[in-house]
Amino acid sequence: MIDNKKNVKGYLSLVLHAHLPFVRHPEWEDFLEEDWLYEAITETYLPLLDVFERLYDENIDFRITMSITPTLCAMLSDELLINRYKKHLNKLLELSEKEIVRTQDNLAQNLTAKMYNQKFVRYKYLFEKKYNSFILSGFKKFQDCGKLEIITCGATHGFFPFMIDNKSIEAQVKIAVKEYERFFNRHPRGIWLPECAYVSSVDQILSDNGINYFFLDTHGLLLGTPTPEFDVYSPIKCPFNNVFAFARDLETSKQVWSKDVGYPGDFRYREFYRDIGYDLDYDYIKPYLHSDGVRRNVGLKYHKITGKNCDLEYKQEYYPPDAMNATFEHSSNFSFNREKQIEYLFYSMGKKPIVVATYDAELFGHWWFEGPSFIENLFRIIYYNQNVYSTITPSEYLSIEKEIQTVKPADSSWGDKGYYEVWLNGTNDWIYRHLHKITDIMINLATKYNKPNISDLKRRALNQLSRELLLAQSSDWAFIINNGTMTEYAEKRTKNHINRFFKLAEFIENDNYDMHILEDIEKKDNIFLFVDYRVYSK
Repeated sequence: MIDNKKNVKGYLSLVLHAHLPFVRHPEWEDFLEEDWLYEAITETYLPLLDVFERLYDENIDFRITMSITPTLCAMLSDELLINRYKKHLNKLLELSEKEIVRTQDNLAQNLTAKMYNQKFVRYKYLFEKKYNSFILSGFKKFQDCGKLEIITCGATHGFFPFMIDNKSIEAQVKIAVKEYERFFNRHPRGIWLPECAYVSSVDQILSDNGINYFFLDTHGLLLGTPTPEFDVYSPIKCPFNNVFAFARDLETSKQVWSKDVGYPGDFRYREFYRDIGYDLDYDYIKPYLHSDGVRRNVGLKYHKITGKNCDLEYKQEYYPPDAMNATFEHSSNFSFNREKQIEYLFYSMGKKPIVVATYDAELFGHWWFEGPSFIENLFRIIYYNQNVYSTITPSEYLSIEKEIQTVKPADSSWGDKGYYEVWLNGTNDWIYRHLHKITDIMINLATKYNKPNISDLKRRALNQLSRELLLAQSSDWAFIINNGTMTEYAEKRTKNHINRFFKLAEFIENDNYDMHILEDIEKKDNIFLFVDYRVYSK
């Protein structure tokens, strides 16, 4: 049953995009960028699963859609990273226990320390016992019981508009579909286009691979041809195929994303940028730093946002009950606004609207510490306290709404200024001539050796060649370079994958292999174990 209340006037589709680039460095004891994964598991993925578990146990009906990208699936199922995460979580647990003792004379900080400890104990149970160190099984559980719809993404989050050949886009989609089927035992119904970046021909590729819908940023639909009759409050059908596009609602985005009026900026919420990794005595905190001993965030923070433009040193102490009160206020306000919005749209449109609220998943918990509580409170309020709208997944909506306008979407992305400038500008434009070159080589080699009588060694090298192309194509590297943060790492990753590609291509063309080099590359870049290079063959 889709409606949790009878005679609702419309629907809310909450969509979270969960993605991290593939970062795995077995050659080092620990690695700073691997922390991106460990922080996301502790601060976003496990807290969200914890929310789903409570709602499910209490028979509270809810619907949510999440993309879990193929690179993220690969890391969440990697034995090396799983074992490293366990050590990371055990250190957090140990540190939180010490913090309870250290802060015993400070009421606010001691309450926060106990809060952290309770969370880490719970997450350790969920990770190691409930999900047997494989949290994808948790997400699969909620998909299988109809509460969560998991969608896929491009294999390595490659930026589709800048791919020189449709074969390269096809490869990103085909590999993503196969990986999704491997982890979730079903075919994906929807896809999150990397960076929400649409370009003509993508919808036909999606159709050819059995994908039913994707998401656009607002203007990608509004600037479509012809002009959509129902604004962004109804999906559109792409011409010439049976693929649908849903567009982001600006009003719901502003309430959460806006740096000026968005909920996460409330002064009662936890301050992200002040961390005990920098605040406490070095000898005390050193056991919880990396082996290089350099200070960094360790995840325990005792201060709140306090005020607009307030310097870090003047931040006031965080008080969890005040922050929880704020999440109740904000989830109530969000739901109230959706009631009024959907009532107005229902009467003006003459049909039930769908409001699509899309966000980066890592906003909830990692950047906005109280974000998972906001989501939990929101679902409770929707279920118990109103009867105007219900939550829905895109697939459910398409199953009940048959009259959908045909519109050709406009080229667009959800990046700054709405198009492609973030991923192509003076800081990162050097990437693409190399990507185009290795794409041509990949397609030519895959076509040349698309025959049954090649050696196992050549096939092995060709498969690794495709992995290096896929990893080099990740849109994350151009994005990071544009932002000017961790630039050295993003540039190095791009160059490493391109250089490894050329080395492997040389092995293949000469039919002469350096096994030490091949095995080293395979060990470092072990993503997509079942990839087949022939996906690039024409």
